[in-house]
Amino acid sequence: MLELTKDYLEKLERAIEAGKDDELRRELVELHPADIAEIFDELEGEQNSYLYRLLPKDLGADVLVELDDDLRDKLLSSLTSREIAREVLDRIDSDDAADMISELPEQKIEEIISHIEDEAQASDLIDLLNYEEGTAGALMAKELVKVNQNWTVSQCIREMRRQAADIEHVYTIYVVDDQEKLLGKLSLKKLFFGSPTTRSLIKDIYNQRELQAVLPEDDVETVVKIMEKYDLVALPVINEAGQLLGRITFDDAMDVLREESDKDYQLASGISEDVESDDSVWMLTRARLPWLLIGMAGGITGAYVIGAFDIEKNPGMALFIPLIAAMGGNVGVQSAAIVVQGLANKSVKTDQIAKRLMKELGVGLLNGLICAAIILLASMVLSFGTALSLTVSIALLAVIVFAALFGTFIPLVLDKYNIDAALATGPFITTANDIIGLIIYFLVGGMISTMF
Repeated sequence: MLELTKDYLEKLERAIEAGKDDELRRELVELHPADIAEIFDELEGEQNSYLYRLLPKDLGADVLVELDDDLRDKLLSSLTSREIAREVLDRIDSDDAADMISELPEQKIEEIISHIEDEAQASDLIDLLNYEEGTAGALMAKELVKVNQNWTVSQCIREMRRQAADIEHVYTIYVVDDQEKLLGKLSLKKLFFGSPTTRSLIKDIYNQRELQAVLPEDDVETVVKIMEKYDLVALPVINEAGQLLGRITFDDAMDVLREESDKDYQLASGISEDVESDDSVWMLTRARLPWLLIGMAGGITGAYVIGAFDIEKNPGMALFIPLIAAMGGNVGVQSAAIVVQGLANKSVKTDQIAKRLMKELGVGLLNGLICAAIILLASMVLSFGTALSLTVSIALLAVIVFAALFGTFIPLVLDKYNIDAALATGPFITTANDIIGLIIYFLVGGMISTMF
């Protein structure tokens, strides 16, 4: 693993300024494409373009696959349509090729495809580009090894050698019939050791057990869940007729999982768009501002709630406002986070709302009673008075129970209406609980004050 130190980067920059092409080329060809991509992330645009031109074509194409979208688009803009088609797309898998050019202007995409010499490759690329982003079709690659059930072992080996020439990793050998319908898969062990002669037919030795497969219209999250559940390194994609269209590999599934995790983390942090740290100030502001405004509106509403109650009659209540608000927000986020995680791994179902709420009610009551007892004891020891101590402890119990139920209910409802449930773990829950928690606090305070 490359250790990207400041000294190492300065060494590269000096070599670039001095034009030491041979030295730079020797240094880079020894590195993994992912390490080179990491170097590109740390250098300036012109330096990246300079280094990219020094890379062997195959290595340069692999590096582009590893780069972040923004940086890759900048490098692609420095290449002609012919260079992208012949020197990049021709050297990478079809799924990476489609992903690489999908965000380019339509006219640019057409120009690039027109320069692809292999008609089958161009057709595959057009097919992949037509699938909607976020579906299995957009994620799949056309490169795979498939054999016909009626082939002999010797014919199968010849065809496999021909097909595998354009594939970097052979994960699975798929078996199809004359109509290209997926029947099963064939292991190398069965191929070489499971047949009595080379004239044996594939249909006599392949694994006929039903395969896990997805349709091109299926959501990528479905793909990830299937591959994770069944420990698959590759997942075939078929059409409604069962014909084999392509395959999705585990590395692509892991990329999707990482992107979804990043998206959920940003939503939970109150960032409404998918942004990177090197995006423009305007894009970063646009992504953060909506929830800041919602939080500010919540703060104004909270101030109005405080003002609506005559706090001057019991000024001591002001001391515990931060505690009530913080506990409500924390409990709500905890409950929401558990539900969101359960929805993600399918351990929580949206048709089990009542059951989940009852369980969370029990948790909220237990946590609330413990916290209420502690705050009652602490406030009495600190001589806050019986009325205020009872107010805070009773209000805290009620706020914790409500926040637990609210934090459970909201993500379940959002998921039921196909809204990302991760939204519930962010400022939405904390802001709502702050306001409602304050209302509960002052209502309890009003009732307690009439008793003392």
